[in-house]
Amino acid sequence: MARVIHVFRQPDRFVAGTVGEPGERTFYLQATEDVRTVSVQLEKQQVTVLAERIGALLEEVQRRFDTELPAEVPEAMVDSDPLEVPVEEEFRVGTMGLGWDAETEAVVVELLAVTEEEVDESVVLDDTEEGPDALRVFLTPERARAFAERAERVINAGRKPCPLCSEPLDPAGHICPRQNGYRRSEEA
Repeated sequence: MARVIHVFRQPDRFVAGTVGEPGERTFYLQATEDVRTVSVQLEKQQVTVLAERIGALLEEVQRRFDTELPAEVPEAMVDSDPLEVPVEEEFRVGTMGLGWDAETEAVVVELLAVTEEEVDESVVLDDTEEGPDALRVFLTPERARAFAERAERVINAGRKPCPLCSEPLDPAGHICPRQNGYRRSEEA
């Protein structure tokens, strides 16, 4: 079957979001351009890594190319709206790619579907016929920073961490290794 690459060159929106209650959340990235919306599912750690790497990439671009990039997200670009519904997963993300397109001065995010076999690195950010389905999004530096900022807010909106062991607290508490196996609740 032919590879499907969803390309968003000037997305109206590219955000991280969740469906479900804290502790049971499913993480999605959603790209929207005009009337087309594509949602892909991924792990919380993948969202964390992507947000961190975007920040690092922008710092590297600024340092290496002496390019003036925004340090803060403009207030008009802060997106706190929920995901577009219905959230229909196009695929589950396995491999992620990140790059800088010097010609258009854009951050390029590519998310590849999970596959049974190992992904050849040459298919990342490439239009080859063979390979896993992909979502490729081009972001201005401002939109990339806005994405990273929102992703961090979404990640931190989950369960509060235990003050002793930093593991997430369930509403019923958890067995804290630092308390020698005694149950610790949110109120404590």
